Order: sequence, then C-alpha cells, then structure tokens
Amino acid sequence: MFGLADLLSLAISAFIILPVVIFLRESGYLVVSWLFGVIHPRLTIGTGPRIKKIGMLDIRKYYHVYSWFSYDDLKYKNRFVYICIYAGPILANLTVALAINTMMANGLLDEYYTFWDRFIFYSFYYILFDAIPMITVNGKPNNGMIIYEMLRYGKRVDYNNEPFLPSTETMEQEYKELKKTLKK
Repeated sequence: MFGLADLLSLAISAFIILPVVIFLRESGYLVVSWLFGVIHPRLTIGTGPRIKKIGMLDIRKYYHVYSWFSYDDLKYKNRFVYICIYAGPILANLTVALAINTMMANGLLDEYYTFWDRFIFYSFYYILFDAIPMITVNGKPNNGMIIYEMLRYGKRVDYNNEPFLPSTETMEQEYKELKKTLKK
C-alpha cells in the first residue's frame, strides 16, 4: 500500500535524485567534449525562462527532466570523437553508479541505503535507455543508436537534418524568441 513515507520517497526521487542523475548524464557530454576541444559549450538544466546563467551553466525555471548539452564546434572532428562524445553520458552515469554500488557493497553508505539504492536504480535506468540502440518517440536516434551507426556505417544514417546536439548559438536564439513571446 502506498503511504505517506512512500510519498516522501517519491518526492525525494523526483526532486533530488532524478535531477542529479540527469545533471551527471549531461555533464558526461561536457567532460568528454572538453577532451576534444569543445567551443562554446553550454549545459542547460530545465526549460522555459532562464533563472540564472553562470558561465556555461544555464538554469531554467521549469522542471529539470528536459535538459541538454549544446556546443558550437569541436577542435577535433572524426568518427572516434563523435562516438566518445555520445558515449560520455552513458559512461558518466555508469561510473558514478558503480562507484556508489561499490561503496554500498563495502558498507560505507549503510545509513542512507534506500536513497543510494534509488540513485543507482535511476542511473541504470538512464544507462539502459541511452545505451540500447533505438529510435525515440520523436523519430531521433538515442545515443546508443548514434554510436551503433557511427561504428557500423561511419556516419549518421537516420536522414534527420537536425544536428545530434544543438549549437549553443542556435539554442540562445531560440531562447531569445521564447522570451519575446512570453513578454507578449
């Protein structure tokens, strides 16, 4: 039976664990792209009007589940670079989840076992749906499909003209247009 304690657990999962897992996922793009000379990176958390922009971090007003990484260009460009960038979110969540799991197995996180257990669950949830190659509901490939296509064909084969990751400049222009429509 779903009780008050379960409601508190759900709130903690939705408003603490999930945003952190998503932030780690998006940070995976950022960390790997730094290795390949990313130009104008931006990590956007949430949607809607901007609350604060701190350097490359863009924090938006509405719920965090829709977050993204954008950049304008890379210093190095080849198939290996793109495979690494799209593997970045998978590896970021996997590394953190395995580290936390190791600490739990060694009794280091016993006090907050349920919290960390749920953290690992959500991390593997994102890993699973990011790593298994598939086309998403909006017709775009997930990271696993992009990696698969890059390994198999050496290029994008979904015939979608939109970039895999949007450019920071394009995202800023879209934000300015959104801001104009919200003022009206």
